[in-house]
Amino acid sequence: MTESLRQNGEYEHANPYQGTHQHASSPVNPEWPPPPAQPPADLTQPLPEPPHGRRPARRRGPAALLVAVAIVAAAVGGGTAFGIQELTGSDTVAVGSTSTNVVPSSQKGTVSGVAKAVSPSIVEINATSNAGSSTGSGVIITDDGEIITNNHVVAGASSVKVTTHDGKQYTAEVVGTDSKKDLALIKLEDASGLKAATLGDSDGIGVGDQVVAIGSPEGLTGTVTSGIVSALDRDVTVSTDEGQQQQQQRQGGQWPFEFGGQQFNGDTGSSTTTYKAIQTDASLNPGNSGGALIDMNGNIIGINSAMYSATESSASAGSVGLGFAIPINTVKADLPDLRAGANN
Repeated sequence: MTESLRQNGEYEHANPYQGTHQHASSPVNPEWPPPPAQPPADLTQPLPEPPHGRRPARRRGPAALLVAVAIVAAAVGGGTAFGIQELTGSDTVAVGSTSTNVVPSSQKGTVSGVAKAVSPSIVEINATSNAGSSTGSGVIITDDGEIITNNHVVAGASSVKVTTHDGKQYTAEVVGTDSKKDLALIKLEDASGLKAATLGDSDGIGVGDQVVAIGSPEGLTGTVTSGIVSALDRDVTVSTDEGQQQQQQRQGGQWPFEFGGQQFNGDTGSSTTTYKAIQTDASLNPGNSGGALIDMNGNIIGINSAMYSATESSASAGSVGLGFAIPINTVKADLPDLRAGANN
């Protein structure tokens, strides 16, 4: 609270008996003579009313102070509520906040805490098509098996198999795709009781914020890397041609993209689309596509979609700290269309 302590004399009329030791030179109110030296003998009688209808001021006890604190907390909203959460150790921020603390308080702000909390919501995806097979990642968004991934992970797939964090395997169907945003929604068959990820607010992140990436690079399920948000609103151009995507799957999973007028990881083809991406230096490798970029509270803030490789050979490809993710707010805006079976 920002209230300062009251100055001496502020409660000068609080006690009708105050002033018995007043200096003789002090002015005296003739309408309010000083009381006798001894208090009245009958202490059961009520105190005399002060003049002009004024009542003695009440001292604020602990209960009144708590009420005042509650009023101030309600007035300032999320900031004070967050401070109270920190003191009480609650795992969630108060109502009205744009973020949720998925990570337990004892591990808040740690990569290990984020990994432990979010890894059960990240899956490995194996898609088979006429062009071959590809491996990617996905994020569980409902407990009955809705999963968000990249369109290029499942483009043209005739069969989709999913492996969850605990090693259980499912068959999945493609519900909807959006090649312009490089997003797809798949649904597991006969799934229940899965741990859904918490979707955060990508508008609330800033350059320099620490982030964690989880996915299945080169089929290594549940791989965790960390870094920072390197830049925001990067224009990333990717292919929307299904044949081009299948061709890339056959070459080992390096997803071609264009950035700053240059093409990386191969040719994007003639049919392309551009979206605003989050740039990160968290290590991303082939197979991370469709996985999660996560803030330090355990909220999904992006879907990893592209990484720059210094070589065109998947056998020697590796992260050089240039990765891109689709903002989660873009995903949330597109989700109704994907659920409705969009195929564009």
